[in-house]
Amino acid sequence: MDKKSSKTSAAGEAKKSTSTTIIQNNATNTCRVRRVLQNFLLIWLDANIDESNDDFKHSLIHLRHIVASITTFTDPKECTNFLHEIQSEKVFMIVSGSLGQNIVPKIYTWSQVHSIYVFCNNRSVHEKWAKKILKIKGVHTEIESICEALKKDSARCDRALISISFRGIDASFMYTQLIKEALLEIDDDDASDKKSIKDLAEYCRLQNDIATDEIEKFEREYHQHTPIWWYTAPFFIYTMLNRALRLLDVDIILKMGFFIRHLHRHIKQLYHEQQSKMRTAAVLTVYRGQGLSIQDFEKMKQSKGGFMSFNNFLSTSRDRNLSLNAFTRPAALQDPDSVVNSDMSEYPKAVSFYERALDIHQNSSPSYHPDLATSYNNIGNIYSIMGEYSKALVSYEQALDIYRKSLPSDHPHFAQSYNNMGMVYQNMGEYTKALSYFKQALDICQKSLPPNHQHFAQSYNNIGILYENMGDYAKALSFFERSLDVKKKTLPSMHPHIVKEKKNIERVKQKM
Repeated sequence: MDKKSSKTSAAGEAKKSTSTTIIQNNATNTCRVRRVLQNFLLIWLDANIDESNDDFKHSLIHLRHIVASITTFTDPKECTNFLHEIQSEKVFMIVSGSLGQNIVPKIYTWSQVHSIYVFCNNRSVHEKWAKKILKIKGVHTEIESICEALKKDSARCDRALISISFRGIDASFMYTQLIKEALLEIDDDDASDKKSIKDLAEYCRLQNDIATDEIEKFEREYHQHTPIWWYTAPFFIYTMLNRALRLLDVDIILKMGFFIRHLHRHIKQLYHEQQSKMRTAAVLTVYRGQGLSIQDFEKMKQSKGGFMSFNNFLSTSRDRNLSLNAFTRPAALQDPDSVVNSDMSEYPKAVSFYERALDIHQNSSPSYHPDLATSYNNIGNIYSIMGEYSKALVSYEQALDIYRKSLPSDHPHFAQSYNNMGMVYQNMGEYTKALSYFKQALDICQKSLPPNHQHFAQSYNNIGILYENMGDYAKALSFFERSLDVKKKTLPSMHPHIVKEKKNIERVKQKM
């Protein structure tokens, strides 16, 4: 590339093996990974990375203002080994076109992989395979476009990873309450504040992950801005605090304790000021879009009628549409996340909610973008729950039509659509049609997914329930056992899905 250019392109990467900003990757030396301070990290895989190259240095400067922890790899095997060990964070991945074509189909279904960005010289060549994988957020020839996409995706990822506790189920509720009460009882003064700010800044410098100018700005200008300003500004405070509260990282929570107190008191002050201006007590309605993992969704269903505790300060909006737009897109593309209405017993409101999401996607996406199919599927799911099966089928057919025009015929999204339609026909008592759709879903899984993927468990379970309803208990038992076998390989032994599958097996055995 032209060395005078102000932009970084894939063509500017020289051919030399490299160490990473977090660990050293070569045949003989692997260093300990330092503490990750955000809910996510960035992996960059390219055989031609050269850390001495000016273009590469320029790229890192841009990227580290978005993601604190960046790890580079030149060897695909070392990259997948590193990726496989990640459990508590989400991963954003930049990959060269040549390596990506081989490695991405193997790892894109992994739950820790959030988004993938292909960085190459020839967009048209790599778009052919990249468009088949929805976690790929574009094929890029310049680092600046990756940074723009990464900035939006990382913000949405942070928003979706807010920790939620379910009272009576999750012990973290108790721990969070104890920590909060202890922190808020501490009295601050100017001297202690100054020391706390300095200590946090020094701690961040030692991690060597956060951009130096951000740390210096925080240390120098902390008292020039309000705590809410710092929390909502595009710096490290929000992501670092979010992760610490989500994982109950007491070390970081204590280091940020002064900020938690300041933020709490600032919110409390604003609340009292607002109330004092009103003649009568008033309720202020705000909105927040929130993604839920399958595990949290299961816990929420079990705690019906109880309390939910969000272990963080929640950013909200008085504009429902802004709140909706902030989360429906990413949550729909992450597997296996779900988006739920805050009161799912009000199904007509839920339909209206998803129709708004559909309007947003129609205004911001191409005619056959898979996001539109997700909205149609969501609407179909609600109609199915309501028992309005004809409307559900119409929505599912619209989703399927979009997939047919935008995805390869063996894409896993087809399996979900076929399963959805099979469930509707089963509820309608049309078992032959239901079985046909379930078998199509299973066929897609066998062609496109690893054998232990949860889509297999879902397909086996659906077919098992159908055969049970048809009175063919031997076949039902066979499919329930297959479903259980998959779940045992991917889920904890006492996970609700495993417990439920065991009950299915026992129930069918009693009928035989």
